[in-house]
Amino acid sequence: MLAAFGESASLGLFPTMGYLHAGHAEMIRIARRENHLLAVSIFVNPLQFSPHEDLQNYPRSPEADEQLCRTLGVDLLFMPSVEEMYGKHTVLSSVHVELLTDHLCGASRPGHFDGVCTVVAKLFNIVMPTRAYFSRKDAQQLRIVRQMTRDLSFPVEIVAGPIVREADGLAISSRNAYLTASERALAPLIAQALRAVRDRVAQGERDATLLQREAVVALEAQEGFRVDYFSFVDPDTLQPFALLQPGCRALCAAAIFVGRTRLIDNIDVCAPG
Repeated sequence: MLAAFGESASLGLFPTMGYLHAGHAEMIRIARRENHLLAVSIFVNPLQFSPHEDLQNYPRSPEADEQLCRTLGVDLLFMPSVEEMYGKHTVLSSVHVELLTDHLCGASRPGHFDGVCTVVAKLFNIVMPTRAYFSRKDAQQLRIVRQMTRDLSFPVEIVAGPIVREADGLAISSRNAYLTASERALAPLIAQALRAVRDRVAQGERDATLLQREAVVALEAQEGFRVDYFSFVDPDTLQPFALLQPGCRALCAAAIFVGRTRLIDNIDVCAPG
């Protein structure tokens, strides 16, 4: 099919776990504009869930997902079963990226990014895309996939898509469906906390440890909130900052339990030089 477009034809791939929402739709639109053909994969990958996580209850909407993809002009919708992806036997091979997985979600979800990298590597081998699309909301995943792609010489351009937000600032996520009405009303406080920290840094505050501590106290003062992490890290190495030097660029990333639902978000910050 791709050959019909000539030697310079491009194939985009947008890997997802389904339950497609407005954030996914925006990424599909971007990828659709940038490629001759577009493939979307929907696969709830068991390798990136630990035994106590929500694999069985992860929201799924295959019929609605298929309809959205048709509406947005997706050329290939790949929805494999677990057996089709991994076979009938235990998976003994995985892809591991050092250093970048030590902090943030890598610390609280051991093995998660091995599962992500393994399935993404398999998708690259199966689909053989020109470009692959990942959201900036999952900033650590994006950085790790970039590293894996470079280290393993995959001929794939990794394209970062925007964080798409609700009108009240909450980052759109499939897991927002888990929130009760009262939890949903409070969840935008995560984005507000990130913006407040960014503004404090822009005004000259350099003590990342202080800003983290203040943000954690403010968030955990809300009923049902529990902070997994609220951290400043180097956007390239993902190693944490305690002090922001003049001109320093950092990623401020957060994972917050709102009730039983774990939500992630992040924002770029820059210390004036």
